[in-house]
Amino acid sequence: MNATRTLEGRTAVVTGAGAGLGRAEALALAGLGANVVVNDVGPGADDVVAEIKELGVGAVAVTGDVGEWSMGDRLVQAAVESFGSLDVVVNNAGVLRDKMLFNLTESDWDTVIRVHLKGHAGISRAAAVHWRTASKTSGAPVYGRVINTSSEAFLFGAPGQPNYSAAKAGITALTLATAQGLGRYGVRVNAICPRARTAMTADAFGDGVQAPGGLDIMAPERVATLVGHLASPAADEISGQVFVVYGDMVALLAPPTVEKKFTAADGTFTPQELDAQLTPYFSGRDPHRTYAAYSVAALDTTGTQQMS
Repeated sequence: MNATRTLEGRTAVVTGAGAGLGRAEALALAGLGANVVVNDVGPGADDVVAEIKELGVGAVAVTGDVGEWSMGDRLVQAAVESFGSLDVVVNNAGVLRDKMLFNLTESDWDTVIRVHLKGHAGISRAAAVHWRTASKTSGAPVYGRVINTSSEAFLFGAPGQPNYSAAKAGITALTLATAQGLGRYGVRVNAICPRARTAMTADAFGDGVQAPGGLDIMAPERVATLVGHLASPAADEISGQVFVVYGDMVALLAPPTVEKKFTAADGTFTPQELDAQLTPYFSGRDPHRTYAAYSVAALDTTGTQQMS
């Protein structure tokens, strides 16, 4: 096998791949030799299929909304019927309905949760059914990779994106549960928190620093390189992880830690004892010292506008 074509003969499904980050991810996987099922809600999927075929691998478009539970089965079926296997799932599709909580409508909430969180879950479930059956039939682990798209919004609790932040937190938890539930069958599951300059983020970034080689410091191709690695055989020992990726860096996040344990003297807290222990501990505390991971923002050396 050509060392640069680590996914030769594999098949990948990429959602939201008609433009932006999903397109870059689909092309990156194709560049590594994978056949690609390109999903999007519009005609952009057909354009990306044409681009992929120019790379000498196969591609098919499946148009539709990932928020429809049946889309997962459609995408798995398209992969197996078109190319004989399903090996990689990249859950990327998403929408924005940014509002402050007091302006948020039920529709704003439902749409974002449905497309992001339900979309990830529906396709992951269909892939899980396929891989579990294949593993049980063969009596051996399968080759399976899932790359989910979370966001730093879940780390910060973006004030103008309560729906998006909640969906991305859910996706992170789904990633961990999927990794633990499918690991025995050979499937590796990780999440990325990307930043990339796309149509959806057109107003979020400034020009940034001059990047070596002329590639935009916020180019989606930078994120797609990590996706290609996580989809590859080299990532067999990487699972249940969360990465922040943009610019010139990939940052592996550590799990939460316990800051302080409060213990009742006689085994059961009274209101008075809770007051005595908690109130002085939090007295004068920096209001930014919360569960929100503001320190992650300090990673940014791109010179672009900080995302909310």
